Amino acid sequence: MTDAIILSARDLTKEFKGFFAVDGVDLNVRQGTIHALIGPNGAGKTTCFNLLTKFLSPTRGTITYKGTDITALSPADIARMGLVRSFQISAVFPNLTALENVRIALQRQRGDSYDFWRSERVLGGFDARAAELLGEVGLSEFAGVHAGELSYGRKRALEIATTLALDPEMLLLDEPMAGMSHEDVDRISALIKRVAANRTVLMVEHNLSVVSSLSDTITVLARGRVLAEGDYATVSKDPDVVEAYIGAGHG
Repeated sequence: MTDAIILSARDLTKEFKGFFAVDGVDLNVRQGTIHALIGPNGAGKTTCFNLLTKFLSPTRGTITYKGTDITALSPADIARMGLVRSFQISAVFPNLTALENVRIALQRQRGDSYDFWRSERVLGGFDARAAELLGEVGLSEFAGVHAGELSYGRKRALEIATTLALDPEMLLLDEPMAGMSHEDVDRISALIKRVAANRTVLMVEHNLSVVSSLSDTITVLARGRVLAEGDYATVSKDPDVVEAYIGAGHG
């Protein structure tokens, strides 16, 4: 963990026909940390996340990554810079094995797109790294299993492996625990902690127990604005945060 800021937003705003889904958000993500973006329903988390990952263009404001203004760039542009949104690639093809899925992502990282026409010998050159990535996400024993046969949690782990194949410096995770069983939540939480050891992670997440156990810094949004920021002990005791969650029906 350092004090260096890897991703920042200034006055980030998104207006939809007079409604401000995100309204003047300032955000600093420190390099080497896990930073969570939380808030009650309708807080603007998803819109803010889509702005930061360039799936939406802001009405106003700027986004900077490693000192470079990326406000006008595309998701593909920022991925090449090392800022990758997990699950955006979705290189999880149900009729291919886990190993083949990661191999495709490795081909893409090399810049050869989907070289289905290349020889098995050439494609096999990716197998060792693909196997290594599967090991990193705990899927070594499922290398030969078709993705469509994996449990939901293991599919998400496979998606993280395909993202890691792009060699990201910063991972952006959109609700990584959504729809998971308790067992899968524990597995993916441990996985995120492992992959964050030498990377920066920004995630939107509803599961507050996950947020509390993983996050170094938490930014709380409400009505499109930053309500509070700090570690979990700080924000969980903030009266405005408590009121925002209780008022939105979150105990």
